[in-house]
Amino acid sequence: MLSIIIPTINEAERLPLLLADINSYPKQFELIVSDFESSDLTELIAKIGGAKIIHNKEKGRGNQLNNGAAKASGEWLLFLHADSRLDPYWVSKVDRIINEDFNQAYAWFFDFKIEKKGFSWFLLESTVFIRSYIFQMPYGDQGLLISKGLYSKIGGYKKIPIMEDVDINIRLNQKTKLKRIGLSIQTSGRRYSRRNIIRNAIKNTNLINSWKQGADPVTLVKKYYSDQKI
Repeated sequence: MLSIIIPTINEAERLPLLLADINSYPKQFELIVSDFESSDLTELIAKIGGAKIIHNKEKGRGNQLNNGAAKASGEWLLFLHADSRLDPYWVSKVDRIINEDFNQAYAWFFDFKIEKKGFSWFLLESTVFIRSYIFQMPYGDQGLLISKGLYSKIGGYKKIPIMEDVDINIRLNQKTKLKRIGLSIQTSGRRYSRRNIIRNAIKNTNLINSWKQGADPVTLVKKYYSDQKI
């Protein structure tokens, strides 16, 4: 069985679209929404969409993903961000992967696609493709499909306030290879719309380098959210 895990904080606006995509899956699956103190209709929408709700006492996507995975009963785990949209052909692609036993040795990610159009966004998508495919470093908004066995073997998501996707990718690269699912996942442009793309890329690179050098995660969180709403 496939377990799909979505971390949320006030995602009532975006979540229904993703749940509609997910509920096109024709087989039995498990849907887990790992929420942190949403004050909007996120929880109600998740319940209507058939999700099991996990309430988290600590903020942080790493914590939410970790707790969601701990409650999952599927042999395969699919982690998604709430503001994502799945390709219409996602079912056949994912099914093909999880039905072949040898695919359990790898982790899988979607190609990055942003909902906005234009040359600058195409450039961003191309840069992300190089980072993901060549350097084996896809981010969390590209999803992560992984067998529960491999997830447990590498220690899963850590309960850290930032860089949970970079952290798990580093450990995955030490054990196996991350492979493309072969379809795009569309992500919201909301976290890019208020910032210059180039400045944002430089900022994220600096934050990752600081994190690798042992910088305080709490300080990095403050820097990351310094020019956007928390």
